[in-house]
This record gives sequence, C-alpha cells and structure tokens, in this order.
Amino acid sequence: MEDKENEDLLQNIETKYPLLPFEKQIFIDIFEKDALVIIAKGLNYNTVVANLLWVHKDPSNLVLVLNSNDHEEKLFTEQFNLTVLPNTGAEREKAYLEGGVYFVSTRILVVDLLKNRVPVANVTGIVVLRAHTVLESCQEAFVLRLFRQNNKTGFIKAFSNSPISFTFGFHQVEKVMRALFVTELFLWPRFHGAIIKSLKSRQAEVVELHVRLTPNTSLIQACLLEIMNYTVKQLKSINRTLDMQEITSENCVTKKFHKILQSQLDCVWHQLSTRTKEYIQDLKVLRTMILNLIHDDSVSFYSLVNKYRTPEYAQVNSGWILLDSAETLFRLAKLRVFNTKSEFDPEPSPKWKCLCDLLLDEIPEEVKKNRNGSLANTKILILCNDNKSCSQLNHFLTMGESKYLFYTAFRKDLTINLVASKYKKLNKPLKIEEKCKTQKDLENTSELDEEDVLDEMNKSNYVLTLTQVATSDSKKSKSKSSEDSMFEPISQIENLDITQLETERPIICIQTFKQNGNHFSLGQTLETLRPEYIILYHSDVSAVRQIELFETKKKPEEPKSKVYFLIHDKTVEEQSYLTSLKREKQAFELLIQTKSVMVVPSYQDGKTDEYFNLNVEEEEDDSVDTRKAGGQAKRTKEKPAVIVDMREFRSDLPALLHKKGINIEPVTITIGDYILTPDICVERKSISDLIGSLNSGRLFAQCTQMCRNYSRPILLIEFDQNKPFNLQGSFVVSTDISGDNIQQKLQLLTIHFPRLKLVWSPSPYATAELFYELKQGKNNPNVEEALALSGDTTAEDHFERYNILVHDFVQKLPGVTSKNITRLMNRGISLDHLITLTQEQLQEIIENKNEAETLYSILHVKAQPADSDKKTFGKKKFTGKSYKFCK
Repeated sequence: MEDKENEDLLQNIETKYPLLPFEKQIFIDIFEKDALVIIAKGLNYNTVVANLLWVHKDPSNLVLVLNSNDHEEKLFTEQFNLTVLPNTGAEREKAYLEGGVYFVSTRILVVDLLKNRVPVANVTGIVVLRAHTVLESCQEAFVLRLFRQNNKTGFIKAFSNSPISFTFGFHQVEKVMRALFVTELFLWPRFHGAIIKSLKSRQAEVVELHVRLTPNTSLIQACLLEIMNYTVKQLKSINRTLDMQEITSENCVTKKFHKILQSQLDCVWHQLSTRTKEYIQDLKVLRTMILNLIHDDSVSFYSLVNKYRTPEYAQVNSGWILLDSAETLFRLAKLRVFNTKSEFDPEPSPKWKCLCDLLLDEIPEEVKKNRNGSLANTKILILCNDNKSCSQLNHFLTMGESKYLFYTAFRKDLTINLVASKYKKLNKPLKIEEKCKTQKDLENTSELDEEDVLDEMNKSNYVLTLTQVATSDSKKSKSKSSEDSMFEPISQIENLDITQLETERPIICIQTFKQNGNHFSLGQTLETLRPEYIILYHSDVSAVRQIELFETKKKPEEPKSKVYFLIHDKTVEEQSYLTSLKREKQAFELLIQTKSVMVVPSYQDGKTDEYFNLNVEEEEDDSVDTRKAGGQAKRTKEKPAVIVDMREFRSDLPALLHKKGINIEPVTITIGDYILTPDICVERKSISDLIGSLNSGRLFAQCTQMCRNYSRPILLIEFDQNKPFNLQGSFVVSTDISGDNIQQKLQLLTIHFPRLKLVWSPSPYATAELFYELKQGKNNPNVEEALALSGDTTAEDHFERYNILVHDFVQKLPGVTSKNITRLMNRGISLDHLITLTQEQLQEIIENKNEAETLYSILHVKAQPADSDKKTFGKKKFTGKSYKFCK
C-alpha cells in the first residue's frame, strides 16, 4: 500500500519535474526517512530537492531551507515563485504563521527561534543543503538543536555533493550526522549500479582529441615537475616529524591543494621554520606556473615567468631559481616567444589549431551533410575553466592568432621594439596602429585599455558567430584562421536570450563551467541553448556528468549531442583530471566502509529526550541553602542565562553555550558582547579583530564603557581552534603589526584599566567551558538593565547619565570603589560640592566608614613630607569652575 502511494506521488510530480530512475530512488529514500544524502559531484541534487519542496509547497506546511548559497536560493525562489522573508522580526513572525517554503539565513533563524517568533511546533520540516559544511559548533547545528528540542515530529533532510569533504578529520561523517539529527546515510557515487544503468540508456557521442604539447612546452613542464619534486623532497626532509603524506607533486596540481595545505599545516604553522615556509610558498608559485603553462598562451606565460626572475624574488624564495632546471625553464619560456634572432615569433597554443579545425572545418561539413547544406541555427557550446580562459578564446577567435598574441604582448609590457619588428611584417595591421604612430603612443594606449581588459576578464560568457560560411577548402580556412578572424560577436549583453536568436550562421557560445561560482549555470545553459555540439576546451569531472544528465533527459525525438573532449596528452592537465576522479572514488569507498561499521544510536534523531539528557549538562533543580540554620530550607535555582549581542551570532560560541545548557537571550547591546551576570561583562575579540581594534582605538572606548558600567569587565581574546595558540605577527595574525607590538598595547590597556581582566582562550569550546564555570552560583543578568546601560530603552537614555570626565576623575580617588561610585554620583551635585561635605556626610552617602574617611582625608588633609626638614606644601585653594556630576 505504501509503495503504491509513493508511485502515485512520483507520477504526479513527474508531470512537472521529471526524474531519472536513480533520482526516483533517491527521492523515495529521502521522502520516507530523515537522512543525509551524499551524491557524486556533477550529479546535482537540485531536481530531487525541487520535487521535495513541491510536495510541501502548501500554506498548511511550513518548510525551512537552510545553508543555501545565493545561486541555489535564486534558482528555487524563481522556480516556485517563493516569498522572500521580510527584514523586520514582527513581519517575519507573521510570514511564518502563513506557512509555505522559506529560504532563511541561519543567523536570522537562530534569533527568531530564541525569541519565539517561529511556531516551532507547526514546522513541517527542515531541508539542509551543502551538508558537508555543517559541524556541531556551526549555526546550522544550533538551529536543528533548537528545532528538535521543541518539535519531535518534523523531518530533517540533508544533501551534499562533496564526498571528499567528509574524509577530512576524524569520523567526520558521524559528526555531521549527529549534528543533523539523522540516523540514515545514503551514498550515490558515479559507479553506483542504478546511476550507471540510468546514464547508459542514452549517451552522447564523445570524441576524445588528445592534443600534443610542443617540444618546448613539454620540456618546460618537465623542468617544473623536477623543481616541484625537489621542493617536496626538501620540505619533507627537514620536517620528518610532521604528517606530510598528502603533500605530493601529484596533489600540488589539483584544485584542493590549498585545502590540503591548510588541513595539514595550519595547527603547527608557528612551529615551522622560515625555510619550511619558503618551500610552501614556492610550491604555490610553481603550481601557478605549471597550470598557466597548460591553460595560457606563450606570451602570458613568459610574462609570468619574468616576474620571478628578479633579485627581489631571489631573496625570499627557497633557492629553486638557482637550479639548472630553473635556468632551462627561463630560457625555453623566452624561446617560445622570441626566436633565435630575438624577433617576436610567439608559439601558438596547440589547442587553438584543434579548435579552429573543429569550428571551421569538421563541424560545418558535418552539419551541411546532415542538413542539406544549411548551417542555420547550429548551436555550439565551448566550455572553459575560468573567466580568463573565456576571454582568451573570445579574443583569439575575434582577432585572429597573430593579432591576439601581439595585443597580449603590449598588454603584458614586453619589450616594444622586439614586438614591433614582427608587427611590421603583418599584412593587415591592427586598428591600434592606425591611432598610435609612435612607441610612446602604443605604451599609453596599453595603459588606457587596461580598465577595459579587466572588465573583459570578469565576463564568464560570450556569444559569437561565423563571419561567413566556411568553404569546403579546409586548407584555405585553416590558413585564414591564423592571421584573420572568421568570427564576430553577436552581442555582449548579459542575460542574452539565445532562444530568440535567428541566424543563418552557427551560434558559438563560450562559457565557464561555473559562472561566478554558480554550480547550476552549466545545466541552465544546456537546457536553454540545447547545443548540438559541445567542446570541452578544459577537463572537468562535474561538467562531464552534467552533460551526461542533460543527454539522458533529452526527448527521444531530439538528436544526440556530439561532445569533443580536448585534452593535452601526458600532461598535468590529464593527471589533474585523473587525480580528481581517483580522490572522489577513494572518498566514496571510505564512506562505504565507514557506513558498514558505523553504529548509530536510536536516540540520535533527537525525537526522544534521551539525546538531550545525555548531551546537555543540567543543574539540579533544588539545592540546600547553607546560609540558613541547619541547611533545612531549599531554594530553587533558575536555569543559567546569558545575554548575547545580536552580532555575536556569526560566531560558534552562542551555539556551544546553548549546548552546555545555558539559555541565550539575543539582544542588541552596545556595551560588551556577553553579559554573564549583573557584574560580569565580556568583550570577545578574535585575533584579527583585536589588532584592528587596537590600531583604531575602538578597544579603548569599549573597555572604558565596560569599566564604567560593570564591576568585573573581561576582555576575552579567542583564538581559532585550527590555528596555533600564539601571537604570530606577520605569519598568522597580520602583516602590519608584530606580536611584540600587540603585547605592548595590551600592557598599556591593563595599566589604564586596572579592573579589566584579560582572558586567553584557545577555542570557542574552551570559552564555553569558562563561561559555564563563571555562571556557577551567580545570578542571571537582567535584560532591561543591560538595555538601559546600552542606551536602547528610550530616546532620553541615549545620552550618558553622568559627566564622563567627572566620573573618571572621581573613580580614581582613594576610597571610591565600584560599589560606592554609583551612590556617590547619584547623591552628589558637583566637585566643589563634594569638597564642602563633612566626613559624616560622606559616610552617609558612601555607607562605609573607612572608605568615607579615606576620601575625606585625600580631599582635606594636607600632605606632609616624609622629611620634616623639607618645605611643607599647603593645600591649594580650589578656585576652578564647578563641574557638575550629571550632564
């Protein structure tokens, strides 16, 4: 019966959002159970999520979507015509009551839950996207804990398409599942039987074109790999005690290399020698060079190499530029641009010729053959790695090979005379020569065009077409392509509606795999453009799988797409692609092994109180009051509470405090970040924030306010738990201030504010433990009082109650303490009035005989010198202006 209901449900959904067989199974799995779904990169979960939201898109339901990025929110909001949550709390509360599906930022939702604006009992469920970013201390886990504490029936469904992220750390997938309150894990790698069967039902025609590098480029690659191997070997030889298993030449060319470095070395960065840090920096430089060698033109690569052949760089690198391989690298890089006679004769990219052969010869001939000689509305999609490559291809196709390389040489500030000597031999000069007659004019024009160049580099898509129908004489086409352009731009307007274009010539769209970080951009382009030919100018695992999905979902009557896979054979480009596949496969194999031995307690879903009883430290409700005789009377302890400034919900600390069993009161306060008790106020600073506040003087003002209003002000300096617990100056903290300067400024701060306590915390977890200990046996702070001190109650209270200068002066007088200064400032009138008071009157105000005596003595008794032979100093008569206590 249940299976029949699921089939009927799927049948209704498919009419609007079709699902492939493996996607149907994912939907059924996630629909029936609260679970975490980890799917291979490229096999996006957006169709499954769209169907899940469609089922619950009803005013009677309230579904919240967490942890979405801007592109995901925009996609689903437009797809379902969803309402955007209002900015004000009262309007959001009304929107929650009206039901529906809402994409909400985690920080806003935490505050709304704590302020009881969300009808938690009526929430149908929560969908969590990009679940690999969820940790126990993160805001998403905080939201889910607040939700599950008060709602035992609502669903929690989480999705992730980054299996490699679950391999970093110890038992990472178990930690994420515990934070998500789910007990089921579903894994969908590319090698899953159901996925293989679904994608094999209809496949595009794939043509692999292995493009050989030129001899000079191959030699340069060999030199760079030799230098990288040497650097990695040296790095490991001087750090034998450190775990550097993942730092290899193979991993250096992958996209995740910076994350590998961070995970391996961040925690011990302050312990590394200067030499080690130089080797690490050099690996980053070498990685940039070897990727540019493959993806960029010869002129741009030569310009990049020249930046590292300077005396300045020689002083800061580990010494690799002194190797024989480095000398060969510099010589060959120049030889690719200038011939033996030092004439400008740049070497074209091997892929350019292959691309021109496809666009001007093979594809037009095939289209003419299939369409009886017509090229009308033939759509070709070229996919590149980044915006820079898109711009490069656009310029190459619209300007021609020689003109583009000459233009790049001027833009990269290569030697003008050497370039100009070659340029004069060109049959058809550039427009730039017509406007600029001298070398100086050419240089000025290069500077003027720099802004336009930067604008071009930021574009992620271009639309071109052929200037004329390609002739059958392929040799003529190829020869023309090297000197002249046979392509012209259709439009440079963003968001161009390609479906409205009607042209008798082919449409060529150049686009990145991810437009401005949008993972859905390629899928949207494929659905909109529906290209007959796709050229993968660069290799990308995710793009290949998205093309597979697009082809499988095509209607039977639609023709198959033809995919050309351009890749440099036996290069780091091929190795990087294969390494990406290998790492993902290993990640899924590890997750499969983990799932087979993983023990998940039944109470992990949080639907019983057992989970929270085990994970939240509760105080006893009743305790004996020892102040009463015999200790017979019992007093009831209220649950500890902390006032937290609204801006602090960007950090992990509020979530950890709540996990410790402390109630959180979110309030906008201007004095301090955390109010623990009526006396304890805490200003929390991260290292970067501490340095900025010290430099700007903001910290001085914050400490002044805390010391005036609270008897126990605390400055909490909190370190990142993944970074060294150390002030490292230019290495970790900042580049403009050293650790010594920080310590000196902190010393001045403690001298100026004697009551200010400095607390050093290695992580948010340690801070939560500290706050929990400080709360023991103490009264909870009062929200109204905190708001009054912050000046947020009424318009009149926005001004200081006391004269700041007088308050600070009186506070420093002997006999004045944090306990009696308020009484003194309230009952006193002015400084001259204070001097006229007798000791008895002062005692009546201060309510302490010893303190009144001390204060009266400093105001009236003449100071006697230690040596009676010295001249005595009488008290100077007070003749100054009357400064009043209150403003």
